[in-house]
Amino acid sequence: MDFIAQERDRLLRSTTRVVGVTCALVSVVGIVSSLAVPLVPLLGALVCIAVLVAALFVFAMNGSVWWTALALAAGLGALALLLLGTDPDTRDVVASAVVPLAAGSLSAPLMSHRGAPVGLAMTIVTGVATIGAVAWASGSPFSGATAGVVLGWVLIAVVSVWIARSIPRVARRIQSIGTAHRAERQASETEAQRRQGARLLHDTVLATLTLLAHSGVGVSEQAMREQAAEDARLLRHLRLGATPQPQQSGDYSLTRVEESPLGQTLESVKQRFGRMGLEVSWHGTGQVLLPSHVLDAFLLALGECLENVRRHAGVGEAHVTIVHDQETVRAMVTDSGVGFDLEAVSAERLGFKESVVSRLREVGGDAKLFSAPGSGTTVVLEAPR
Repeated sequence: MDFIAQERDRLLRSTTRVVGVTCALVSVVGIVSSLAVPLVPLLGALVCIAVLVAALFVFAMNGSVWWTALALAAGLGALALLLLGTDPDTRDVVASAVVPLAAGSLSAPLMSHRGAPVGLAMTIVTGVATIGAVAWASGSPFSGATAGVVLGWVLIAVVSVWIARSIPRVARRIQSIGTAHRAERQASETEAQRRQGARLLHDTVLATLTLLAHSGVGVSEQAMREQAAEDARLLRHLRLGATPQPQQSGDYSLTRVEESPLGQTLESVKQRFGRMGLEVSWHGTGQVLLPSHVLDAFLLALGECLENVRRHAGVGEAHVTIVHDQETVRAMVTDSGVGFDLEAVSAERLGFKESVVSRLREVGGDAKLFSAPGSGTTVVLEAPR
């Protein structure tokens, strides 16, 4: 709210300056073109108007009420020189020429001093004096010049009241929008955490339970014990509110590093799936430095692809080819298994959609799947370096 108040006051001071300076310049053009003011009063009035303009510029920067006082005094001085130093026969012409100065330049501070008693009082007193001076110079309180000055002051006063009532309402609306935004962001973060937990459970615990449901066929008893212990530790971390980050597929740690080499973790992935009965053949290079969060997503997506090969392909071997350039690292996971029809896969399946595609897209990567019945499956994983 303090920031909003500061920006509001700065905007109002800038508006005061623009209105005051514009009206003063319009009056100068009218006064000079009327040729009704003698040289000496004209020069004095122009000096006063210049002081008024300078005071408005300084007021717009620091907001001091004393600069307002100087601007008002200079404006009244200009009016006095112009109206008193003019021949009575042409005074009404000059009165018409100074209407923008009297109605706009001298009333503009009302917008900035609606909550400042001293500045507001000075501006109101100036307004009364200005209307009286123009009415006297034009020869009638009902003249066009007098009506123009009164109308200008009324319009500025109405705008000032409208601003005074509107800004608090707008500030409350902005605050409510901010509150709604924070609530939406918190809900989004909660949903992201829920999805992350679902992916981790799918990639680890559910895979282990599937093995148990099939009596651990093709997996040694020791490998099953190690995998169950790792999954139990993961569940304990999740229950305590921690956010595990994988340093290798199937092994979670609460410690993070800014950048990690891909090669140190690929071997552990190979060993893990080797214990579970899937032989993984690596091709290409693994010596690629990746940011920690990108490495996490890349390894988990790669592990999910290999888990799908182990569970669904009907073969005991998969090939992983790692390539990279200056911007992207890619992994191509290939098997010669049974394959499947892409159109027949339900879009609601959590495994590939969430654990591979969504996970990589969250870090700026992507995944592409190619398969056909009897022709094996190929998955291309991409992640930014």
